[in-house]
Amino acid sequence: MAFYRQDPQMALCLKDLLDRYQSEGRPNLLQNIAITWIGYQNDKPSPLSGYGTGWNSNKLLYPASIVKLVYALAIEIWIKKDLILESDELSRASYEMIANSSNDATSYILDILTGSTSGPSLNKQNFKGWEIQRKLINSWLEKLQWPELKGFNCCQKTWNEGPFGREKDFYGVKNDNRNSMTTDGTARIFESVMTNGMLSSESSKRLKKYFSRSLDLITRKNDLENQIDGFLGEGVPINSNMWSKAGLMSEVRHDAAWIEAPNRNPMLLVVFTTGEKLAKDSFLLPALSSELNKFFISQ
Repeated sequence: MAFYRQDPQMALCLKDLLDRYQSEGRPNLLQNIAITWIGYQNDKPSPLSGYGTGWNSNKLLYPASIVKLVYALAIEIWIKKDLILESDELSRASYEMIANSSNDATSYILDILTGSTSGPSLNKQNFKGWEIQRKLINSWLEKLQWPELKGFNCCQKTWNEGPFGREKDFYGVKNDNRNSMTTDGTARIFESVMTNGMLSSESSKRLKKYFSRSLDLITRKNDLENQIDGFLGEGVPINSNMWSKAGLMSEVRHDAAWIEAPNRNPMLLVVFTTGEKLAKDSFLLPALSSELNKFFISQ
């Protein structure tokens, strides 16, 4: 059972859209896209209060930089449990990881969270201990006992050029230990941030500041890596409020966004697309968010 109530009308709307976009020159779109789409009935939603639908929403896929959402939440939980010390440098790294999607900041964050560091290959005994440390975030996710997180693998750093040394060893010969997430699980984690589901109001406020996106056209023009253009934010009204985290590499284009459009209740939308053609498709995600946002106008 999903953490949101199933809405048949939203399911029909989403399927119609996907059929249309597939017929417009995106063969196999239905197999290469995963979506979780949730609406909320008031402007101050509580955890597990949403209604919506999904498509391939429990399919495990490589998340790219979407995994940084998990690491950002983990930082706040670790601080709350006194497992790590809050500091200006930690706050700076967390902000850079989310606001600017910095891989360097993510590397630092993962070292802090797990007590492990990158470096040369290790002998078998030392590598086993290192591996246990690096999987601490997975252990935390398992203890939450959320069915949407089943099979999640959130233990790898994100890279500009790729892993080396013990990091490459940890990926496996065929990269079979890559990070993997679902849109349903991503949506539930993002919902917990936006509704104070797991955090204090202070921690939640801090994370919301990191995820906040400006839709201003001039601001976006001055930042070519704004995580809006080519993603979900491009398709929503410019006077909306939006919080999001995008993921992009040669094989995927993803986004997770909490959208509050004028005169409409909040909407949470997570979209994962896979394959080189869809990764280059800068039209699809904005079109989806635009059409799905319009659904609530007619209600």
